[in-house]
Amino acid sequence: QVFNKRSSLIVVAITIVTLALVLRLVWLQVWSHDRFVTVSEKNRIQLIPVAPRRGLVRDRNGLILAQNKPRMKLELIPEETLDVDQLLDSIGVRISLSTNDRERVKTSLQLRRRPRTPIPIKDDLDQKDLARLAVDSFLFPELRVNATMERVYPFGKFTGHLVGYLGGINEKELSKLDKIRYSATNVIGKRGIEKGYESLLHGYAGMDKVETNARGQIMRVIDPGNPSGGNDLKLHVDLGLQIKIHEILGNRRGSIVALDSKTGGILAMVSIPSFDPNLFGGGISSINYKKLISDPDLPLFNRALVGRYPPGSTIKPMMALVGLNENAIDWNWYINDPGFFKLPNFSRKFRDWKRGGHGRVDLNTAIIQSCDTFFYHLAVRLGIERISEGMAAFGFGKSVGLDVREQVEGVLPSIAWKKNEFNEPWYPGETVISGIGQGYWLTTPLQLAVATNTLANRGAWIEPRFSFDLRNKFLSKKIDLASEEDWELVVQAMQGVFHNTKGTAHAAARGIKYFAAGKTGTAQVASLDQISQYSEQEVPERLRDHALFVGFAPTDDPVITLAVVIENGGSGGATAAPVARKIFDYWILERQSGTSRPQIAYSMPNIPNEP
Repeated sequence: QVFNKRSSLIVVAITIVTLALVLRLVWLQVWSHDRFVTVSEKNRIQLIPVAPRRGLVRDRNGLILAQNKPRMKLELIPEETLDVDQLLDSIGVRISLSTNDRERVKTSLQLRRRPRTPIPIKDDLDQKDLARLAVDSFLFPELRVNATMERVYPFGKFTGHLVGYLGGINEKELSKLDKIRYSATNVIGKRGIEKGYESLLHGYAGMDKVETNARGQIMRVIDPGNPSGGNDLKLHVDLGLQIKIHEILGNRRGSIVALDSKTGGILAMVSIPSFDPNLFGGGISSINYKKLISDPDLPLFNRALVGRYPPGSTIKPMMALVGLNENAIDWNWYINDPGFFKLPNFSRKFRDWKRGGHGRVDLNTAIIQSCDTFFYHLAVRLGIERISEGMAAFGFGKSVGLDVREQVEGVLPSIAWKKNEFNEPWYPGETVISGIGQGYWLTTPLQLAVATNTLANRGAWIEPRFSFDLRNKFLSKKIDLASEEDWELVVQAMQGVFHNTKGTAHAAARGIKYFAAGKTGTAQVASLDQISQYSEQEVPERLRDHALFVGFAPTDDPVITLAVVIENGGSGGATAAPVARKIFDYWILERQSGTSRPQIAYSMPNIPNEP
């Protein structure tokens, strides 16, 4: 009986346990099937973001200014790493890791946007690095070697300020980006075209569906999620002209902007000194960066867009048109120039650049010989408010350009501007010097080029731009400041600057085979007292006058418009005008005539050309 009772109890217990197991199995495999299949798939299947191919940047002739070069990159999966510092020490025994590499890993860990997103350790592994890592790969399951594309700029410093470069994404940028689109990207455009056209060039990330083992290592790709590459970009820029301008300027600090006179497209934008954007590929070293930012010549400073200079006498043709339109003067009005100007009841003399004066001067002569005294009189007749209103129509004092980023507005002085800026009244003497582009006047080389192009087009103001694809979307407006005859007469006076024997750029025009129009300018950097005479040899180099020139050619049917600013270059006629003449000759006699192709004779990195 005891045995039977015990046997019955055991059978009942086994039956209950068996039933419980069966019910548990049914619950797991039937009722909870969908949920656990999903969990299992999540453990086995992972989505890995794949970076898109960045679009190429080409010049107007199809030459590549920015492209992609394949390279091997070492990455780590943070979720599989217990001690990052120890891991980096172990890797550093096998391949060289710089301080910059280690700092970038720490920064990337802080900015990581998705789990299991690879963090780059070192870029551009060579064959020896790959061999050493392959031998010891079993020791580092958290590492992976990945083939990526590096941004490369074949023409280095010649396009540094123009094209710009890529850099690591910071927290501020990260907060504004599409997290999915940039899930596989650690860099973003920081300067120039790369920044301005980031959205077009970047593309969209893909997602590879991969199978992983229990340790999270990728076993195979189940479904490749092909990324959508960025769009290519064609610019109005002509690389041959860009490099030629660099050659002509040499080591002189300054900037030159060249526009297609008819379309407003930016043919060249040069700022010297420049920098090699390839230094920023994969993260610039602290040594190289300190060298760039400590250079007194400011190689990272884009003078064409953010350099603000007094325009000097380059604005005199525009001032003439404002004066004509406001009936302050006409073509027959003249002055007798003793070499200075004085306001009534003021002792100060506002001196002309020509010590003894120009004698009898009308408007045509005033432009050709750049008579300061004439424009002192004109400025007083107009008053600062009419000057400001009239010159604003040429684009001064504001940003210009349909797709030109990172530029400053400059300063177009007025009574309201000074009150807002300094909380001070406007003084009569400030109006006088505004007439020759001095005082508070500040403008960028791009603004000067755009204003001058309005003269080339006899009153048609055309918005400048980089992209060739925007050629049908640009803004063009007619400036109703003067009669058609006045536009033409001012242009003819500017032609006299080159071709009249008394023109301030006459020496630069010797032997010229076409007609060109222009205006020289010399912008004062350091103030002089009433007695001192300017002597270039006695003034420190960085306090010498800036040399400027604006112009276009050929006069009757312009194809190129220039703005030249040479810092501390002295006389615009002696320094800037000859530079402009060389550029005109190259573009009109060599390139436009079809007798030569762009001379690109610089050694380039060994980069496979992309289709």
